[in-house]
Amino acid sequence: MARADTKSLFTAELIAPAIGDAFKKLNPAELVRNPVMFTTAVVATLLTILLVVGHDGLTVAFKLQLVIWLWLTVLFGTFAEALAEGRGKAQAASLRDTKAELRAKRLLGVGDTWEWVPASQLERGEVVLVETGDLIPSDGEVIEGVASVNEAAITGESAPVIREGGGDRSAVTAGTRVISDRIKVRVTQEPGQGFLDRMIALVEGAERQKTPNEIALTILLVGLTIIFLIAVGTIPGFASYAGGSIPVAILAALLITLIPTTIAALLSAIGIAGMDRLVRFNVLAKSGRAVEAAGDIDVLLLDKTGTITIGDRQASEFRAVGGASAEELAEAALLASLADETPEGRSIVTLARDTFGVRTTALPEGAEIIPFTAQTRISGVKIGTNLIQKGAVDSVLKANPGAGETASATELRRITDEIARAGGTPLAVAVDGRLIGAIFLKDVVKAGIRERFGELRAMGIRTVMITGDNPLTAAAIAAEAGVDDFLAQATPEDKLALIRKEQEGGRLVAMCGDGTNDAPALAQADVGVAMNTGTQAAREAGNMVDLDSDPTKLIEVVGLGKQLLMTRGALTTFSVANDVAKYFAIIPAMFIVLYPGLAVLNVMHLATPQSAILSAIIFNALIIPLLVPLALKGVRYTPMGAGPLLARNLAVYGLGGLVAPFIGIKLIDLVVGGLGLA
Repeated sequence: MARADTKSLFTAELIAPAIGDAFKKLNPAELVRNPVMFTTAVVATLLTILLVVGHDGLTVAFKLQLVIWLWLTVLFGTFAEALAEGRGKAQAASLRDTKAELRAKRLLGVGDTWEWVPASQLERGEVVLVETGDLIPSDGEVIEGVASVNEAAITGESAPVIREGGGDRSAVTAGTRVISDRIKVRVTQEPGQGFLDRMIALVEGAERQKTPNEIALTILLVGLTIIFLIAVGTIPGFASYAGGSIPVAILAALLITLIPTTIAALLSAIGIAGMDRLVRFNVLAKSGRAVEAAGDIDVLLLDKTGTITIGDRQASEFRAVGGASAEELAEAALLASLADETPEGRSIVTLARDTFGVRTTALPEGAEIIPFTAQTRISGVKIGTNLIQKGAVDSVLKANPGAGETASATELRRITDEIARAGGTPLAVAVDGRLIGAIFLKDVVKAGIRERFGELRAMGIRTVMITGDNPLTAAAIAAEAGVDDFLAQATPEDKLALIRKEQEGGRLVAMCGDGTNDAPALAQADVGVAMNTGTQAAREAGNMVDLDSDPTKLIEVVGLGKQLLMTRGALTTFSVANDVAKYFAIIPAMFIVLYPGLAVLNVMHLATPQSAILSAIIFNALIIPLLVPLALKGVRYTPMGAGPLLARNLAVYGLGGLVAPFIGIKLIDLVVGGLGLA
């Protein structure tokens, strides 16, 4: 998580614009969204008026100080929010510059004929041509071609990625650049609603909605403000009963010291900073609700292909049967794969050449290529009268009925069972109807993923692998990857049913995926993290998009979610404890003249009632900027149980909130008294 906080919070390029924005946020229409700070601004306005027209026995100098510190309290709150928003504006500016450059080669429907148009004019469903050196003008899906794409503008990673049509790596993002070959892209976004537009809005904080936790906390703060407003409103009656009176300016200032201004001033900044940390970690969250839910998830479902494994199966071994030699099998497999441009086909050719030195580089003239189809599940080649077939074991046996009753078939089934138990996928090879062996295609588990799942387990999160593989293969890969459970031969309906079952048990579920078949599950999950390399359907269904397409990063996403919740909880604890301490620190000193019996509670021995209220107002204002760095950086998250975590928060932030006002107000009182300010 350190990566999210490498940039200093207090640099000139951040502070200067934030100061200006803090004054702009004094606009009542914007300030009213924070009721506590709006109340503070109303009180400051009232005291500003009383400074000119009031005659209450207080000196102008004293009232002027109250007015200044009350307005500073409001400004410190708006500054915290502006500074949090400002951290994303530089990134938004660079993204907007990228967006402004975009032009498109819109295809006219006749061959490759195209015309230049601004990207903003592209409509959903139109097709554009993107060639070497071109920026991709719009979010879309590759429908033709294969290209290497530099996504550094979006992900920050310089290593290019492959984008091709017809698979789970077809989605492309506006603003990324094709660095080799050419592709045709069908536009999938409406004008102004693309991935780049959402990123700009997010990092600027323009579309950040309050989360349920924020709303609940805001309601609590409003309730406390109303309670203290009523309480302060009754004080003149008590004062009159005691034979005295209290100036309106003192009552107004007292109200501000009693209401929870500290957490109210920082609440919005905490949320914005949490979203910003996620963006800086190359994860785009579509809502603050998703970030908070990530901090509370109990179950994590991960699609196997492209998420736990690298996505492309690799040929790792040839196993001959029926008296055929491994060399004969390797040569037949290579001939059947020369025309196969899939990653699996290319890996078979590479293995045959590297392991057995097969030097054939092209098919003989007149060879007939047998393409793979979903119906036959077989590919191959016919050379003269010789037929070489490669494909799923059941499909090859079905295509050659006589071979299924031979000893070779029995041996082949034994070998394919061994391959499946080892977590691989077997392909059978037959020559002229005779079974000669199997190819071991291995799913390659991503490096370091077992350790990462161990970290999730330490957080109390159960991991479940979702795959369409048979149970034997699924069990082997699950064991190698270190997940807690798996669901084999899963259909989209199975994934949905599993998520709903977990949710009905009161658990929050997160789902990682990258394919179109993952989209329903991503939409149902409480936290749906789509890989940026995945399909457009998956990216639209999820409420988060991982720009680096690294599913193990969900550990950091969970940590960032927990950090957001902890930061809000810690500062709320500090604020409440801080307010309680202020009550005991200043109220006895303020009312000791009216009620001499309160002298026993005046443990701080503040100089005068005026000094007590002024010191409290100054402390109330200064504590906000002092806590801004913590609000923006976040409380450090260390995996631990709920009990120890609560004890730590109470010890650090609860006790700290109680002690800080006694020390701070007393020190300020000494300075105020020493300088004769009250």
